[in-house]
Amino acid sequence: MAGSRVQVNKPHKTRFSSKSSRQIHKTSVKDKSRIAKSERNVAKGARAARIQRNKMVREQKRAALLKEKRASSGSTSPPRVIVLFGLSATVNLNSLEEDLLSLLSAEDTGSMSPTVASSEYRLRITVLKAPHGDLLSCMEMAKVADLIAFVASAKSSCEEGNSYYIDSFGTQCLSVFRSLGLPSTVVLIRDLPIELKRRHDSKKICISSLGSEFPEDCKFYPADTKDELHKFMWLFKEQRLTVPHWRSQRPYLIAQKVDMLADDCNSGKCTLLLTGYLRARSLSVNQLVHVSGVGDFQLCKIENLKDPFPLNLRKTQDFMDSDGVQDVEVIHALAPDPLKQEPLLVENVPDPLAGEQTWPTEAEMADADQNQKEKRLRKRTLPRGTSEYQAAWIVDDTDDEDSDSSNDVDDGMVLDERGSGFPEGSNNLDLDDDQASLSLNFRDSDEETEVDSVMMDGENLTREQIEDEIRKIKQSHAEDEEFPDEVDTPLDVPARKRFAKYRGLKSFRTSSWDPKESLPPEYARIFSFDNFTRTQKHVFAKALDMEQGNRDDCVPAGSYARLHIKEVPVGVVSKICVLAKTVPVIACGLLQHESKMSVLHFSIKKHDTYSAPIKAKEELVFHVGFRQFVARPIFSSDNINSDKQKMERFLHAGRFSVASIYAPISFPPLPLIVLKNVEGVAAPAVAAVGSLRSVDPDRIILKKIILTGYPQRVSKLKASVRYMFHNPEDVRWFKPVEVWTKCGRRGRIKEPVGTHGVMKCVLNGVLQQHDTVCMSLYKRTYPKWPEHRFPILDV
Repeated sequence: MAGSRVQVNKPHKTRFSSKSSRQIHKTSVKDKSRIAKSERNVAKGARAARIQRNKMVREQKRAALLKEKRASSGSTSPPRVIVLFGLSATVNLNSLEEDLLSLLSAEDTGSMSPTVASSEYRLRITVLKAPHGDLLSCMEMAKVADLIAFVASAKSSCEEGNSYYIDSFGTQCLSVFRSLGLPSTVVLIRDLPIELKRRHDSKKICISSLGSEFPEDCKFYPADTKDELHKFMWLFKEQRLTVPHWRSQRPYLIAQKVDMLADDCNSGKCTLLLTGYLRARSLSVNQLVHVSGVGDFQLCKIENLKDPFPLNLRKTQDFMDSDGVQDVEVIHALAPDPLKQEPLLVENVPDPLAGEQTWPTEAEMADADQNQKEKRLRKRTLPRGTSEYQAAWIVDDTDDEDSDSSNDVDDGMVLDERGSGFPEGSNNLDLDDDQASLSLNFRDSDEETEVDSVMMDGENLTREQIEDEIRKIKQSHAEDEEFPDEVDTPLDVPARKRFAKYRGLKSFRTSSWDPKESLPPEYARIFSFDNFTRTQKHVFAKALDMEQGNRDDCVPAGSYARLHIKEVPVGVVSKICVLAKTVPVIACGLLQHESKMSVLHFSIKKHDTYSAPIKAKEELVFHVGFRQFVARPIFSSDNINSDKQKMERFLHAGRFSVASIYAPISFPPLPLIVLKNVEGVAAPAVAAVGSLRSVDPDRIILKKIILTGYPQRVSKLKASVRYMFHNPEDVRWFKPVEVWTKCGRRGRIKEPVGTHGVMKCVLNGVLQQHDTVCMSLYKRTYPKWPEHRFPILDV
C-alpha cells in the first residue's frame, strides 16, 4: 500500500558500518525533550511576534486616525468648509445660512463673516452658498468643500412634475461633482409640513426619491428648526470627513481677502495679496503657486498672521481688546532664498541654429554659383516694367515642372521628406490636412482650414453665418460617423502633392514609426521626461519630506497666512477683485516641474448633457484639479496592443477617448472637467469629463485617410480600378502601398493604364463588381498650440 504511511524498513547493515552509525537512528530521551522544548519555543516566539506585529499595526492606525481627527477638528486646524447647494431653484439658501450662522455664533448675524468659531461645538466653520445657475462658481466651491450640504425643499415636489426635488441644473452639477470627486455629503430637507404624520411621510418620500442620486453613506437630515440643526451640527462635529485624494497632495488657500500692492519698478505689474487659511499641506515660500484661472507665479513673501477666529475665548477677548480687528497682527514673515527658489520656467528656449550648418562648404558654394548662372541665362517672360529685384521674387513655372518630372521618375514613396519640395500650394495643403476635411474637391476642403477658422472667430458674424457654421459642423460630424476616414482625391491638385505628408503602413500595429521624426517647431518649446513614473515618484517623495521636515521656509497647514504673489498684471488683478465677489479665489502650491509646458494626455468622455459636436483642435477650457487653462486638443483611440493610436476627428458620445494637449505639466491623479463657450450664451457648458492619464510627448497619434476607387473591368485576380487617382504619375507614386477592398480582398498596384489615373491591380481573390478598392494612408498629428493659456483673459 503506497502513500505517505508506507512502511520503511531499516536498511541492511554493512560490515563496514561503525557502531555509532548503526545507533544514529536512536534518539535519547534528553535529546527528545530538548528538541520538543525548542520547537515549542519557536512556535511560542512566532505567535508572540505575530501578536506584537498586529498590536503595532493597530497602534499606528489609531495614532494616524487621532492625528487626522486633530488636524480636521482641533484648535490648530483650519475651519471646515460647508458648501450649501440647492438642488432646485425654489430652495431658499439665505434663510438656511442665517440659521446656521446664528446657531454657531451668539452674536447678531447682521454683518457676520461666513467664517464662525463656535465655543459650544468646539468647531470652526466657513459657510459658502453656491449660487444656483452659476456653474463655474459651483465647481470652484466644490473643489474646496469639506462637506457639501445638498438642500432639498419639500415644497418643490408639488411644483415640478418630472423631477420632484432636483432640477436639470442640479443634476448637471451633481454629475460634475462626482467627476471632481465627492467629499463628505449630506442632504438637508427644508420646508417640511408641521403636522407630525405628514412631516414623516414627506421626509420618507424625499429620501426614496433622492436616495439613488447620492452615495450610500450619505445621511438625510430635516433642517427646519433650531433643534434639528443642533442635532446635525453635533453629528457633523464627530463625523470623519473624507476628501478626494488629489486635493490632499498639494497645499491650497481659499482667499478670504484679496488686495494688491503697486510695483514701483514695473508699472504694468503689481503684487497680489491673498489672505486665508492654508490647507492640506505646508507651503514653502520657495514654491510656485497657481492662482486658479490666472496662471503660475512666484512668491515674494509669506506672512504668518494671528488667527482672527480662535476657539479659545480668552484669546478672542485679547484679540478684540487689541488695536483693531482690521489690522491683523503679523507673527512672522518668510522670504524666499534666491538659490533655492523654484524658477518660473514655462517654455524651453529653442536654439534656431542648433543642428544647422554654420558655414557652407566649397562644393555647395560652387553649386550655388552654377545655379545662379543658369538662372541668369534662362529666358523668362516678365511683365513690362519689372525690375531685377521684383523679378527675383517671381517663381518660374519651369522650376515646378522640372521638380514634378524628377519626382515622377522616382517610384519611391518617401512622403515625409518630400513634403517641403512643392513651393506652390504647400501652405494650403498643410492647413487642410490639419483640419482633416472630407470634401469632394480641394476648393471645398479649404473652407475648413485653420486660416478660415481663425478669421471666423475674429469677425463679428451675423446670426445666419453662425447658423451656417453650426450646420456645416453637424453635417461633417454625421459624415464622420458614417464614413470616418474616406477622402476623395481632388481633381485639380495631384495626389502626390495633396497627400505629400502621408505614408503607407504594412501593419498599423506592428510597423515601426520613429517618435522623433519630423517633429513640429512647438516640440522645441516643451519639456519631456526620460521616465515619467520615476520622476513622479521622486517629486512626491520630495514633497513628503518637505511636509515632515518642519523646515524654516515652510508655513504649516492650518496657519492663517497672507501670500505675496509678485509680478501679476494689473488688469488681471482688477478682474480677480471683481470675480472674488461671486467665485472663490483659490491659490494652490505647485510641485516640482509643474509650471513647464509639455504634452498631456487625458482619458475623456463626452458629457451626457452636451449634444453638440466637439471637433478636434477646437478651443476648450480644461479644469484639471485646482488649475484652469485653455487648450486645443486632438482626440485619439486607446489601444493597449499598439504603440500607435488612431486620431479621431470628433469626440463621440458613449465611449472614452484620449485628449492630447499642450499644457503645463501635472502629476496624476487629477480630475478633468472640460468647458466650452457657446455662442450667444454667457455661461459655459460642460462638454466632457475625465482624468489625467500621462505626460508623454512621444505618444504617436496617426491620422488615417482612405482613398477609394471602383472596379471598371475584372478578370480573375486582376482588375482595372478608376477614380482613386486622376493621372498616371500619382499611380506610380503610390504604387508601393498595399490596397484592400471592403469585401476582404487584399492586393497591390501593378501599373497605370491610360492617361486618366486608371490603374491595374492584382488581388488575392476574384473582385466583385460592387466592391470598393481602398488605400490607407497615415500621417502623424499634433495638438494646436493655444493662443492664450488661461481663461481669466476672456472674462
